[in-house]
Amino acid sequence: MDVVKEVLAKHQKELEKYKPITVDKHLECRLDVGTLLITDPNDFDDRELRDNREEYLTALTRENTQLLLNAIWELPTERVDESIVAKLPEPTTVLPRLRKVPGPRPLTKWEKFAKEKGITKKKRDKKTYDDTLDKWVPTYGFKRAEAEKSKDWILEVPQNADPNTDMFQKKIDLRNEKVAKNEIQRMKNIVRARKVDMPRSGYLGPEAASSSQLLTAVTVAKSSTASVGKFQNKLPKEKEARGLGVKELIPGGKRKASHITSNEREANLDLIKSVLHKKPKLNVDKAISMQKEEDRLAREAEGGPARKAKPKGKGSRKAVGKKPKGNHGQRAPGKKTQAGRKRR
Repeated sequence: MDVVKEVLAKHQKELEKYKPITVDKHLECRLDVGTLLITDPNDFDDRELRDNREEYLTALTRENTQLLLNAIWELPTERVDESIVAKLPEPTTVLPRLRKVPGPRPLTKWEKFAKEKGITKKKRDKKTYDDTLDKWVPTYGFKRAEAEKSKDWILEVPQNADPNTDMFQKKIDLRNEKVAKNEIQRMKNIVRARKVDMPRSGYLGPEAASSSQLLTAVTVAKSSTASVGKFQNKLPKEKEARGLGVKELIPGGKRKASHITSNEREANLDLIKSVLHKKPKLNVDKAISMQKEEDRLAREAEGGPARKAKPKGKGSRKAVGKKPKGNHGQRAPGKKTQAGRKRR
């Protein structure tokens, strides 16, 4: 009996590791299987959250995940490559996003032509066998250039070409031209996809440019010289480009009026002049006093008589006390007064 009880206890202990797939909630959770989202409106148990925080949150997460999985298993399923796949319904929760949902990539000119003609793209092998090198070389990639360099270690000069022509440099230039042509085609695909108007200046091609646009391009090209097109010859019956913004494109042409007012322009000119023609300010009174001080010190050093200060007032008579007004008051009593002229 002890062995039986021990086996049953061990089995019961193993069963406790697995939680049941049924979950009871006081309030029903809101499920959005399309976005695999579940919202639990039930309140937290404050005591459990305070005492056993990690265990409580782990158990709550397991229960909500179990509810979501139960809803997924109720959906129609199918087998794809030995795997059971459930078909999710359309989502019901609207998720905010900053930008609009990107649409399908527009087809390039070649992709559109291939689709109309029914041309399918064939998958190329990563390596091909080269009879000249007698080995497998990459079909594309950076190691492809090394294989070509080792293969074309000598190039034949055509009979109608100059014997001193550098065929290696000519091959490099031809490759650069192809790269530039592909880049121009890529930019044209972008412009065509975005439905943006082509620029007015520059060569646009006869299939994309109108007569007025070509005329504007010719006018801009002629006026883009050192003489602003003054010495450029004109074709017979050549017309001048017209239209809004043509003069702004031509170098040296008439520009729009400045937004700066006359008062602001004068203030700016004065500021520039004060910065460019900055001179030290001269204090005349201070300079004169400093010069007099230097002269006095020089005379004292030579032993000459110092210049006497001029007496204040008229004549040589020293200034005395304030004269009293007629029949009003008297001079300070007990103070001797200096003899002066008699009053008349």
